[in-house]
This record gives sequence, C-alpha cells and structure tokens, in this order.
Amino acid sequence: MSKIVILTGAGISAESGLGTFRGEGGLWSQHRIEDVATPDGFARDPELVHRFYSARRQQAAEAQPNAAHLALAQLEQHWAGEVVIVTQNVDGLHEAAGARNVLHMHGTLRGALCAACAHQWQAPMEMTLETTCPACGAQQARPDVVWFGEIPYHMEEIISHLEEADLFASIGTSGQVYPAASFVQEAAVNGADTVELNLEPSEISRAFGVRHFGPATEIVPKWVEGLLTGSNA
Repeated sequence: MSKIVILTGAGISAESGLGTFRGEGGLWSQHRIEDVATPDGFARDPELVHRFYSARRQQAAEAQPNAAHLALAQLEQHWAGEVVIVTQNVDGLHEAAGARNVLHMHGTLRGALCAACAHQWQAPMEMTLETTCPACGAQQARPDVVWFGEIPYHMEEIISHLEEADLFASIGTSGQVYPAASFVQEAAVNGADTVELNLEPSEISRAFGVRHFGPATEIVPKWVEGLLTGSNA
C-alpha cells in the first residue's frame, strides 16, 4: 500500500491525561456544548469560554505524547509511501511525538483567531477579554478552534487525500461527529481498505472492514508494527 490516511480523535490522547468528550467524566458531562463550543456560547459568555480553553491549553501544554502518538510518528517516518494524519484533536500531541504531515481539522489550542479581521497567531497560555489582535488591535480574540456549527479546516485537502487513500484508519473517535464520521465511507467508495482502532466499537464500527479494540497505547503500536513488518493489512 502506498498511501495511508489516519483520522484521530480524543481517544488517542486519553492515556496522555487529556479527557475525551463523551461518556462518563467526559468534557461534555462537565460543560454544555452550547456554552463552550459554539459561536452563540462565545457571544453569550466569552469569559467562560476563555476560561475553559485556557484551562485546556494549560493541560495540553503539560501533557506528553503517548505510545500511540509515537507509533504513528514512527509509521510516518518509516512507511515507504505517504502517511497523512487528519486529527480532530486540538492538543498538538502528534507534532510533539514527531509527526509532520498533520492536518488539524478542528484547529489547535495553541492558536488564536481574531473575530474582527480573521488574523491567526499563537495564543498566549491564558486568553481573556482583553487579549488584543496583533494585526488590527481589536479586543475580539477567540480560540482558533472549530466549534459546532462552523466549517472544519482543510476539508478540500482532506477529501482529496481520502479519494487517494489505499488504507484508511480511524483511531479513538466516537463516530458521532460529522463530517469526520463520513470519512470511512468516502475512503471505502474509492477502494481503500478500512480499519477502526478504538477502546470500544464506535457508532459507525460496522462500516469498517477490520476492527481492533483496546487501549490506544496497546493496539496502535501493535498495528503499526504489523504494517511496517508486513504482517497485517
């Protein structure tokens, strides 16, 4: 196989101490999506949203990539063809592990975005209502994170990669968020083999040709080793 496209979600970072979103103890059990992850929520209470993302930014800065992140970076380095990582995560742990070909479809915690002029820059560790855009001077800074109701980044490029993929893998995703949940169908209809690696079956598990379940730090390195040694498809 020449081209591998990998979608990663919150489950790959859970063992680095970063919370997933759904399920008991997930971020959405502690905060309402409508309050901290929508444009309307930001308009209603920007101070709350800034506190939420500043706390997540600090947590991500202290986190270390785990064996699953490191395995994917190793795959990118040693695979004879192309490896593209498309991530829903905003934590930056793929790059911290050494991966370079990463598309952040939901933005990153380390990014800031001006709601007035759309300028993007590196976010300070703590953003507040007083954070000023370095380009236009407006105090309308927000996290450069794609919220519900907004269009993910890099979609044309992602679709192009899915159309060219020989193997599509989904790691640590719930299968509940679109358009990412449709990627397996997009890849399969173009002839790609498909594999799910997850702690437990996702909402769309049956769409995959092969499925592996267990902690990401166990199943992802084993899967990568199998690819690099030719012992699994």
